[in-house]
Amino acid sequence: MNVSQGIMISRSFKNVLVVSIGFLFLFTAYGGLQSLQSSLNAEEGMGVASLSTIYASIIVSSMFLPHIMIKNLGCKWTIVVSMACYISYSFGNLYPGWYTLIPTSVVLGLGGAPLWSAKCTYLTISGNVYAASEGKKGPDVINQYFGVFFFIFQSSGVWGNLMSSLIFGQDTNIANITEEQLQFCGAAECSLNLNVSGTSNKPAQKLVLTLVGCYIGVGVLAMLIVAVFLDNIDREQASEFRGSREPLCHTFLATFRLLKDWRLLVLIPLTLYSGFEQSFLSGEFTKNYVTCALGIHYVGFVMMCFAATNSLCSFLFGRLAQYVGRATLFVLAAVTNFSCIIALLLWRPDPEQLPVFFVFPALWGMADAVWQTQTNAIYGILFSQDKEAAFANYRMWESLGAVIAFAYSTFICLEYKLYILLAVLLLTMVTYPIVEYHEYKNPTPCVQQSDYISHKKTNKKDNGGIIAQTLM
Repeated sequence: MNVSQGIMISRSFKNVLVVSIGFLFLFTAYGGLQSLQSSLNAEEGMGVASLSTIYASIIVSSMFLPHIMIKNLGCKWTIVVSMACYISYSFGNLYPGWYTLIPTSVVLGLGGAPLWSAKCTYLTISGNVYAASEGKKGPDVINQYFGVFFFIFQSSGVWGNLMSSLIFGQDTNIANITEEQLQFCGAAECSLNLNVSGTSNKPAQKLVLTLVGCYIGVGVLAMLIVAVFLDNIDREQASEFRGSREPLCHTFLATFRLLKDWRLLVLIPLTLYSGFEQSFLSGEFTKNYVTCALGIHYVGFVMMCFAATNSLCSFLFGRLAQYVGRATLFVLAAVTNFSCIIALLLWRPDPEQLPVFFVFPALWGMADAVWQTQTNAIYGILFSQDKEAAFANYRMWESLGAVIAFAYSTFICLEYKLYILLAVLLLTMVTYPIVEYHEYKNPTPCVQQSDYISHKKTNKKDNGGIIAQTLM
């Protein structure tokens, strides 16, 4: 390896770290707020409604914004602008109400799809460039990059939730849980009309403002880190695109054109399940198990356990995938989630069984690490020539799963929510192996650096074909 290669590889890994740290700070703020919404803003289901609005907006933005923003602004500035959308939600939580939470939820959702699509596209480009310079396999490097990213990113749940627990723990009144309330915790009873956080158990307004103010400061710091330190690796491609005068309708429909590829259609249940399982933990487990039986100040500690396990396993699985394969990891995640769902159906939360409240999020975090790292990786590998549209589809279908889960949150019993989650998991384990088997028999060629640079020209020559196909 010569000096120039060493410098490029060093800068490549530096960029991965900058993206990861930026997301770490941003989601320290947003992740902490998301975990608290179903308990902190429980009145009339306002918190859950705001989460549902966020993911509904992400679905809309996934249809057209990622491709437009990334192609025009490049990955770096798409990330920066989208981060500003996330910060607006923290401002909405300063004085939560229908007229503050819902509009800022819409703004956050519109920035959600471009943010994640730009991040995934950036890591995929960096991985392919690194692999080309070192003579390595692109999928292996991409897996490692996503592993590093999620290792750093998932730890955001530790810091965001630690902040909420330490600040809210100063209010001793929120720990008063009555025996009558305990009877409605978990899946044993249908507690549709129970506001487990309740107004009496809500932290003092001064503490809420302190926490949200800290989250705003952390979010602004995330924007500055990315804006100052991240290299604009696709600047030339964005400049060429802005000068190409490509019809808006062509760009608008980029996300939907990729649905011509049957592999994407078969991956939809897997992607939907990712949205279902994340929304269950942040919306249902925190409210109906943790807040109900222990108090809202324990939500942070429990979710810290989830985040820490998720972070460590993301790093581990990112490297382990090249040795044991994606399929093995997906089976591990499915078995783990299946066991947890059955156990949650049977378990009645009891404050005397404190360790059990941490076992479930730890196991859930291990499974979620697989869903996140490996699903992102398989999208990047299968659709490497249409990364923006592929990851936009990923966010769209994942968000649809979350919207559905949050939408019925206040209408059906927890027991039935667990049955629905179980059904989607079983469907996923039927459909996903089809794509994996096809990829095993017909591996997708790795994209070289030269392929990426000439990607725009290739698309011009082959506009009539199926855009999801990889260059042969």
